[in-house]
Amino acid sequence: MAPKKKTEDTEIGPWMLGRFSKALKVGLVGMPNVGKSTLYNSLSKSHHSKTANVPFCTIEPTETRAFMDDPRFDWLVAKDKPANEVRAFVTVVDIAGLVSGASTGEGLGNAFLSHIQAVDGIIHVLRAFEDDDVIHAEDTVDPVRDITTICNELRIKDISFMKSKKEMHKKGETAAKTKSPAHHKKWTEENACMEKIIECLESGKDVKNNMANWTTSDIEFLNDYGLLTAKPCMFAINMNKKDYCRKKNKFLKGIFDWVNENAPGSAMIPYCGSYEEELQDMESDKAREDQLKEDATTSAMNKIITTAFHMVHLINFFTSGPDETRAWTIRKGYKAPQAAGCIHTDFEKKFVMAEVMAFDVLKELGSEAEVKAAGKYRQEGKNYEVQDGDVIFYKIGK
Repeated sequence: MAPKKKTEDTEIGPWMLGRFSKALKVGLVGMPNVGKSTLYNSLSKSHHSKTANVPFCTIEPTETRAFMDDPRFDWLVAKDKPANEVRAFVTVVDIAGLVSGASTGEGLGNAFLSHIQAVDGIIHVLRAFEDDDVIHAEDTVDPVRDITTICNELRIKDISFMKSKKEMHKKGETAAKTKSPAHHKKWTEENACMEKIIECLESGKDVKNNMANWTTSDIEFLNDYGLLTAKPCMFAINMNKKDYCRKKNKFLKGIFDWVNENAPGSAMIPYCGSYEEELQDMESDKAREDQLKEDATTSAMNKIITTAFHMVHLINFFTSGPDETRAWTIRKGYKAPQAAGCIHTDFEKKFVMAEVMAFDVLKELGSEAEVKAAGKYRQEGKNYEVQDGDVIFYKIGK
């Protein structure tokens, strides 16, 4: 008898949580008047999200595309001098401010939480500046209190959702038993998963920070539930210009300690919303560069965009030639045919092979011909998982 093929255990990781799609969105979340709409306008290079010194200035969410500066893309453009250029972007949603009690309907309550439900990742915007002229919903500035409030509200909402879900699930036990042993086994598995999730949330943990607790079967259920605490997050810390330029702020250590304890591994990016708005309103890139040079600092916008892009487990592959250089956006874990389907749906159906060059290899050797000569031009089949930075030419059947 032939030996059984070994099956590799899939390593559980945060990238497995969430929708397996390339059309993912990140939402700006925070208390009222912390600078979400100002940040949104800077990321989108526009002024189409209303800003005002009143709570709940934003009510209905607005969304935009924030385009990503990528030196790999710029290098390909310089090499191929294409007629058309298409950069990668991430979709950013400006969501109304949250207050304590939102999970029970305070402020904009359930509408706010449903808007978070619709995004795939969260940028927590924290106010780390004091200004008597800018109203704060809690009267005083305390970013650790604010983020604790927000995360508690998200967790409370998830607990409520899961308990309702479990009650509905319980009603289906008899039907599952009657249908078949396989259906009852599936029912039992989901019931056990629900209990694990509720226990995790009630212990004060977020789903995404408890990956060691989940099996691949649990991940399938979690992705079906779309819980708020399963969404990846990062922290944008809004400071005044003086603190941003000198890279010091009295609130930073408290935020740093809180994130390391409650959201380990999450990115923290300081920025100054009013300064970024000032830069955005300048008439030319040269004026912006001169201002940044004078202040001996850099803009934080591209770092926020790039971090948000990778936070929701998006990656890029490139196609490049004299007609067009394009950064294609896909979800981490896509196989070569799925990635080809982003170019055209027929490409996935009629996929033959992917001819692949790693960007770093192409840059080092300088040209496709040199990559081939070095034996580093690869032909990959349908099981190849596309990597961030791959430069790909697809061969498609008829």
